Amino acid sequence: MTQQGQHIAVIGAGLMGHGIALTFARAGHQVSVSDPMADMLASCPARIAESLTLLGADAKEVSNALGRVRLAKDMADAVSDADVVFEAAPEKLELKQKIFANIETHAPDDAILASNTSVIQISKIMGGLKGRHRALGTHWWNPPHMIPLVEVVKTEWTDPALAQRMFDLLAKAGKTPAMVEKDVPGFIGNRLQHALWREAISLVENGICDAETVDNVVKASFGRRLAVLGPLENADLVGLELTQDIHKQVLFDLEDSGAPSPYLQQMRDAGRGGMSEGAGLRDWSQGDLEKTKARVAEHLRKLEDILPNQSKLWEEQR
Repeated sequence: MTQQGQHIAVIGAGLMGHGIALTFARAGHQVSVSDPMADMLASCPARIAESLTLLGADAKEVSNALGRVRLAKDMADAVSDADVVFEAAPEKLELKQKIFANIETHAPDDAILASNTSVIQISKIMGGLKGRHRALGTHWWNPPHMIPLVEVVKTEWTDPALAQRMFDLLAKAGKTPAMVEKDVPGFIGNRLQHALWREAISLVENGICDAETVDNVVKASFGRRLAVLGPLENADLVGLELTQDIHKQVLFDLEDSGAPSPYLQQMRDAGRGGMSEGAGLRDWSQGDLEKTKARVAEHLRKLEDILPNQSKLWEEQR
């Protein structure tokens, strides 16, 4: 089939699955969605319509996208004639392994198989497959229909041509794909993000400042430019001599533990599990969870108007 007329199967109709389905239906592909939870599957079209409306789609565009989405009776039905299969199940290794064993049984031999996972190594998920050459990772970020990046993760067995096909498919669907050449835990984005989180937690744990201050510092300084100036661009901007000099003065004192901070367990033991529980590293009030989600969503919508579409720029440069 042509790159713009493929059959996409999405296994899982939750937050990630519905966003993946929305992305490809909006781009003109036929999409089949399955989920073992009947209620989750049944509500998928309504959630797709709501998300599209929030993205600014008009009634005609919403109707056209929904017309390309089919709710499959089961996983085998969804993948039976798929060109590409995206798994969007919970972050549980054994569950994902079981799902892909079933997918391989029912999907066409030439279908590309992709797991959406934030940190699990793709080789652990796909290692038991017979056709490991067509298996790869696609790490979509939450919410998947609003965050441009999708990391395309190769394993040692992945056919480079199939990885490139996935890269091109995502770019043409309006995403900003990034090729991950080695299958390491956390890929690129989460390794960077959690290196920052590790130091942020350490600052609080060691009494250097409180959690709110950490967040304020990030949001009022380098966080403001990260969307338009990546860390390595910034290093080149200020010059590698200055970058090297700064590293000599600070890197030796940064948190370098290879395990989660014990401070996190202390918080959990004290009943401070996070925003949904009213307290975590910071104290929260009733309603803060929904307000925070809405604030982030509104910020992401505004960025769409401010920043150029990176995937379109990539296409123009091809």
